[in-house]
Amino acid sequence: QVQLVESGGGLVQPGGSLRLSCVASGSIFSINTMGWYRRAPGKQREWVAVITSSDITNYADSVKGRFTVSRDNTKNTTYLQMNSLKPEDTAVYYCSALIRRSPAGGQIDYWGQGTQVTVSS
Repeated sequence: QVQLVESGGGLVQPGGSLRLSCVASGSIFSINTMGWYRRAPGKQREWVAVITSSDITNYADSVKGRFTVSRDNTKNTTYLQMNSLKPEDTAVYYCSALIRRSPAGGQIDYWGQGTQVTVSS
């Protein structure tokens, strides 16, 4: 069926940058909204950013001005550029996408497996 795979996580120092990627593959008719979430140790999942099929974006206040979400529809991929990283950004980052698998079908929310981002000096 459909799968989403995140990549690009790692260990960076405070103030550093990382670029996360999320590729959707499988039986896909169209991809609508795509988004990024994160889960810090001991905390609930937090919404980070969203991008619509027409490239309209929105961000959580905690990352606004530092993170940028984008997408490449020819590659079924969304990106999260993370700049000026802080220790509190440490979390597992997940991508999500609303995907229609056939013209007559409804949208289904798919999730990736997550990629670890650690910000530490």
